[in-house]
Amino acid sequence: MTDTEHTTAAGGLSAVTTESDGIRVISVEGEIDHHNGPVLQQALQASADRGPRVVLDMERVRFMDSSGINLLLAAHHGLTQAGGWLRLVAPSAAVLRPIRLVGVDAVIACHPTLPHALHA
Repeated sequence: MTDTEHTTAAGGLSAVTTESDGIRVISVEGEIDHHNGPVLQQALQASADRGPRVVLDMERVRFMDSSGINLLLAAHHGLTQAGGWLRLVAPSAAVLRPIRLVGVDAVIACHPTLPHALHA
């Protein structure tokens, strides 16, 4: 992986973006809510600007509200329109529950590990 970018919000959300074989990998840590969602939005947009294939590693996300769900769906829509995709990796139980409740997992592929998501 190369080309690392870091973004951090005062609210404790951080996003580290790297690239692997032309796929942008965003590793997110903290909580995704309406206060710090712009950090994720910025990382997703910057990644989409560099290519339409993005993997979002959510293993270290402790909480996500509806604003995070909306960010994921908007990113998915934009990336698929550009001929690419968004894949989620290892959402924690606290994050997977709302993803499943609203059916995001039926729209955006969720993978157990980063290698699995990169090679799916």
